[in-house]
Amino acid sequence: MSASEAVPTSLDEAVASQAERALDRLAAARTAVEAVIFGQGAVVEEALATVLSGGHGLLVGVPGLAKTKLVETLAIVLGLDSQRIQFTPDLMPSDILGSEVLDETPDHKRAFRFVQGPVFAQLLMADEINRASPRTQSALLQAMQEHHVTVAGQRYDLPRPFHVLATQNPLEQEGTYPLPEAQLDRFLMQIDVGYPDRDAERRILLDTTGDTVSKPKQAMSVDDLAQAQRLVRRLPVGEMVLDAILDLVRAARPGEGDPAIVRHVAWGPGPRAAQALMLATRARALLDGRLAPSIADVVALAEPVLKHRMALTFAARADGETISGVVKKLTARFS
Repeated sequence: MSASEAVPTSLDEAVASQAERALDRLAAARTAVEAVIFGQGAVVEEALATVLSGGHGLLVGVPGLAKTKLVETLAIVLGLDSQRIQFTPDLMPSDILGSEVLDETPDHKRAFRFVQGPVFAQLLMADEINRASPRTQSALLQAMQEHHVTVAGQRYDLPRPFHVLATQNPLEQEGTYPLPEAQLDRFLMQIDVGYPDRDAERRILLDTTGDTVSKPKQAMSVDDLAQAQRLVRRLPVGEMVLDAILDLVRAARPGEGDPAIVRHVAWGPGPRAAQALMLATRARALLDGRLAPSIADVVALAEPVLKHRMALTFAARADGETISGVVKKLTARFS
């Protein structure tokens, strides 16, 4: 093959060439995660799609469903430097961001030195994030959106890539605080983690109570992940898919959608939801071995992308309506 033949002749060919190299790595990463996390295929897919999209994920479920183990496994499989913060009621913002300490030199000169907190990692696990006060939770707002933090007026850039995967216990449990709406909006997806089925739970029992336990193995490097993330942003999106994303997000806002549905909605998703859905559908397509998203991807990801960006009216909650039910009604027209 000549040099001219080796060079892609169009953007589409360049994307396809990159995709061929990325697909094998992504398939290996998914297999490596599912070799440790049993019976949670949809959860694994959504978590990988979140990271591929360059976003942050909120994993919600009762204790004991391997949410923490999933985040630890992703860090190893994707080759990311990780840190973990156990959120508790007495946690302070400085415990996350870091703080300045006063140093004294041998010649008795004093100066402040910044000591980095655990937020300075490529993958930050915010474990049981809703057990800390809203003030402490809000310490992550700037980091999650702008990828840097400001301490004592000084800017400190975070590593690249930077992802927050937070676990959250259901709000009905004791000792939990609701996350501020502004912070919820910064999570690309809310990933609901449910109970495994009988076969998966059987595998869990056999794997975790014997002499040996399955351990995750690295399948990608940071460079591999960065290339895959760039590829996600280059995948083409058809006009029908683009219109479906816009129609869906706008239909979830009071005053814009079907009155019979949106009358239950107190406030709906903003433009950031459409951005998240656009990226997530591309990432899901790539994980599935496709080079362009479909309307089926939009429908599949509508709930995890939208549900934490919406709130129901008091009357709707009293009538037994749920956000999941509202999203299903909104997506019914695309099915």
